[in-house]
Amino acid sequence: MDAKQRGRPRNAQVDTAILEAARDLMTAEGYERMTIEAIAARAGVGKQTVYRRWPSKAAIVAEAVMAGHLGIRAEAPPQTGDAAADLGSWLGQFFRQLGEPAEVAVIRGLAAAATDGGTDAEKLYERFTGPSRDQLLELLRAGVDQGRFRADLDLDAAADAISGTLLYRAMIPPSAVVDTEATGFLDLLLLGMIPRTEPSGTSPEP
Repeated sequence: MDAKQRGRPRNAQVDTAILEAARDLMTAEGYERMTIEAIAARAGVGKQTVYRRWPSKAAIVAEAVMAGHLGIRAEAPPQTGDAAADLGSWLGQFFRQLGEPAEVAVIRGLAAAATDGGTDAEKLYERFTGPSRDQLLELLRAGVDQGRFRADLDLDAAADAISGTLLYRAMIPPSAVVDTEATGFLDLLLLGMIPRTEPSGTSPEP
């Protein structure tokens, strides 16, 4: 008998119940407090039923996202022709999301799933991280073309700095995030990205 024909086929209703249980628990209690045992209990199945399908809660989160049971509002940066203003608007929107516990829970779950290894991480990158990074790079490149950012700006380094900071902010308690942080972060970024000018009477260092 072919190996693919052995055993009973997976029950789609059980799969859905598990994924929805993970969604409900993560948005209500957070990724860190969610356990396989709690997922199984909420779905009305045994713990081993869950483990036969997914090896970890990170894998369950990845599947829930890919299947559309979980998601985040990943709005593309606006394009008004002023890249600096557009970047500020996009950062403000993201920082506001960090004040919403349900959004933070999903971001943390996605981060854990992305570092869990395997094909799930690659699929998540292709669907979320990759396109989001490409949009950010496009905005930064537009800023260079507009003269709003330095001509020699390292676009990849700038995108990594922005993405890394936002992910770090998602890892701390939502109540600690304040509106002024988006403005402060933008000011700090722009100090490093705006065109450099030399004081009158001085020459650039070699």
